[in-house]
Amino acid sequence: MNSIANWRFIRKHFNATYKTSLSVAIASVDKDNKPTVTPIGTFFLNKDQTGFYFEKFPKKIPNNVKTNKNVCVLGVNSSKWFWIKALYKLKFDSYPAIRLYGVLGEKRKATDIEISRLNRRMKTTKGLKGNAYLWGNMEYVRDIKFTTAEGVNIGKMTEAL
Repeated sequence: MNSIANWRFIRKHFNATYKTSLSVAIASVDKDNKPTVTPIGTFFLNKDQTGFYFEKFPKKIPNNVKTNKNVCVLGVNSSKWFWIKALYKLKFDSYPAIRLYGVLGEKRKATDIEISRLNRRMKTTKGLKGNAYLWGNMEYVRDIKFTTAEGVNIGKMTEAL
């Protein structure tokens, strides 16, 4: 999958991923070449094959980036209707999951625009106690520059994509 030509589709897929799964999975590799997968609910894609996530709770990714900056982000569309429709038709109309491969940047202070994007996403839970705990005081982000994208294939159900 060409990440540049398909970037709008990729962004649309990851928006659906957040709506149905509330997070993505980011895989990184430690100094001993052991992979670790971390769920991230504050992941955003930009318009230019880049993205970022707020780095408040992750511990493994910041340690792993010291020796290996490569990551893979997996976004799965977990919508029940998306899957039921595909199971009925024996085919998916779009990829059920997409992997984005990229390189992590340095941790930096979040911009006002990035904080605004986070607040907009989390506004439906604003009055709940957990909202302030999870998404309050989000100050730092880490950029990701994406180099490759691939749709996850599931045999004949995705062969037409």
